[in-house]
Amino acid sequence: MITVRLLGGAKRSFMSDKLSIDKNSISVHDLLDYLQNSVPKDKPAFDIRNILVAVNGADSSALQGNETLIKDGDIVSIIPVIHGGSRFRAIFKISNYIVELIRIEKVGADPIQLLESLRAKFPNLIIQGIRAKYILGTNHAKRIIGISLAAAKAGTLLSNKIETDILMRFAQSRQISDAISKVGLKNDEGSILIVVGQKYLIDNLVSDIHNIIKPITPFPNNANFIKKEFTITKKELGCILSKEPLEDILVERSAVLLN
Repeated sequence: MITVRLLGGAKRSFMSDKLSIDKNSISVHDLLDYLQNSVPKDKPAFDIRNILVAVNGADSSALQGNETLIKDGDIVSIIPVIHGGSRFRAIFKISNYIVELIRIEKVGADPIQLLESLRAKFPNLIIQGIRAKYILGTNHAKRIIGISLAAAKAGTLLSNKIETDILMRFAQSRQISDAISKVGLKNDEGSILIVVGQKYLIDNLVSDIHNIIKPITPFPNNANFIKKEFTITKKELGCILSKEPLEDILVERSAVLLN
C-alpha cells in the first residue's frame, strides 16, 4: 500500500487530504497518471503542473524525477506551488503557505538583531535570513523551503522551529550553530529574507523595511562559489541527468538530512 498526501489545492480533486493506493510499486509518472484518471467526474481536474512530488520527504526531481520508483509503504506528498511577484518581490505559494523572498542590502546594524526585531514585531510570520550567495535562485529557494514545510506537515522537522529547519537545510548541516555560522546573516553581506505567513502580514513587513530592500532579481551567478563551498565535483554533476544538476544535488542533500 502506498500513501499519497494531498496538500493545498491538490486535495480539491478528491475531497480528501490522503489516499491509499493499492500498488506494490509505481513510478512517479504512472502515479500522476493514475491520480489524474481517478478524479470523480464532478470534481476539478487534478493539475500536475507546478507541483512538487516528495517521496518519503525527498523531492522526486532530486531523485530520478518522474522515473522515481515508489514502493509499498512509501509516503508521497503532492505539494502545489503557485508563482507570483515582480522584480522587487518573489512571492509563491507552497501548499497553503504564502512565501516571499526579500533581498536586503548590507545594513549597518547587527543583522541578527534586525532578524530578531522583525520576529518580535511579526510573531505570526516565519522569518529566516540566508546569505544571498548560498542561494542559486528563486527555484532553488522554493524547493528547499518546500522540503521544510513538508517536514513540518509530516512532523519530521530537524528542529522544533520551521525557520531553523530551513537554515539547516540551506547549510546542509545537522548542527544549528554550524548552520548559523555558514549561511546565517552577516553585517557585511547581502542577504535574502525568507518570510512565510499571511500575505497582509508579509506586506506590512515589506513596508516596514522598504528602505533596505533591493530588487530580488536577477540573482547573481553563485554556482562556482556554491560548488566550492559544498565540495561538489564535475564528476558528481555529470552523474545527474537534468537541466539543473547543481540545484538537484543541493536539494537532494538537503532532503536527506537526518536528526
